[in-house]
Amino acid sequence: MSKEKPKTTISVIKADIGSLAGHHIVHPDCIAAASRILAEAKAKGIVVDYYVTNVGDDLQLIITHRRGVDDAKIHETAWNAFQEAARVSKELGLYAAGQDLLSDAFSGNVRGLGPGVAEMEFVERPAEPIVVFMADKTEPGAFNLPMFKIFADPFNTAGLIIDPRLHGGFKFEIYDVFEGKAVIMNAPEEIYDILALIGTPSRYIIKRIYRKSDDEIAAVVSTERLSLIAGRYVGKDDPVAVVRAQSGFPAVGEVLEPFAFPHLVAGWMRGSHHGPLMPVGLRHAKCTRFDGPPRVVALGFQIKNARLVGPADLFDDPAFDETRRLAQTIADYIRRHGPFMPHRLGPEEMEYTTLPSVLEKLKDRFVEVGPKAVAPKVKTTMLTHEKKEETTE
Repeated sequence: MSKEKPKTTISVIKADIGSLAGHHIVHPDCIAAASRILAEAKAKGIVVDYYVTNVGDDLQLIITHRRGVDDAKIHETAWNAFQEAARVSKELGLYAAGQDLLSDAFSGNVRGLGPGVAEMEFVERPAEPIVVFMADKTEPGAFNLPMFKIFADPFNTAGLIIDPRLHGGFKFEIYDVFEGKAVIMNAPEEIYDILALIGTPSRYIIKRIYRKSDDEIAAVVSTERLSLIAGRYVGKDDPVAVVRAQSGFPAVGEVLEPFAFPHLVAGWMRGSHHGPLMPVGLRHAKCTRFDGPPRVVALGFQIKNARLVGPADLFDDPAFDETRRLAQTIADYIRRHGPFMPHRLGPEEMEYTTLPSVLEKLKDRFVEVGPKAVAPKVKTTMLTHEKKEETTE
């Protein structure tokens, strides 16, 4: 009787625990403090391997283990690492020390406590390449466009056309972060419906992607929205993602290609502006210009027996120089709008806004000068199993 292969879990968990000189970089002493906690966990056999780094002001923990997703021991280890790093941050008087840690007590899982989490469990292939994406100064929906292009756009991913193992397409698990609901949709059959949702990245976020032929996990994105958790602005969400590559999944080059377009994302200064997502190597993962522009780093690893081999700093490549130059041009252009939209987010999306207090202050100074505007009625189409009904809202 053949023995079942053990499963490997990769957990990427991040938090802003304080930054040197504003919001731009994690202090090396904080990275060292978190590394010590993970080294102890490795010595105890809780984790198999780990890699600690930062992207901008976010401390990033990349952990491999055999304990599955949402494991209490792993999450407690990460929480302790963040707490220790925050302690060092406070000792050094760093800015916004412990910002993302919304509680003093660990409750079995870091979800809902502030940190962002992307985890997946799988049986390792003979060669198991993965790409870990880590972004700063933006929100989880920033990954919607690239994830769609990686797994559903044949103009990006040639394998969808020419590789029989990809040709059947992928399933997208999409979260409605306002309602706390999820839906699984199929590509290519439901591409238009998928785009109808994920084109609103502040609300509908791609959480997981599966290969349709066998439901094998292909990618996962952190979807924690800090402002929705805390009920107040405590920092932008700065998402992380893990993507498996090659041998039945998109090639590494196909995984990276969408980031050659620095698309506009929400975040940047005070979490309240649109800006270009700039792919950079770790050495340039510090956000200084108007606290940005938003950055994304890609680290490539091989996983063998749950151990991390690498990383390769994938965006530290002159092939992305033109992308970075274009991002700078876009940043120059959109910054000239100043406090005007579309640079500034709409009031419903802004993390900081004085608009309610301004309107309250001016409420007695507004005078009627004409008829009240009536909101236009919008015709919508509702689909049911039995028939298609047109309704007016």
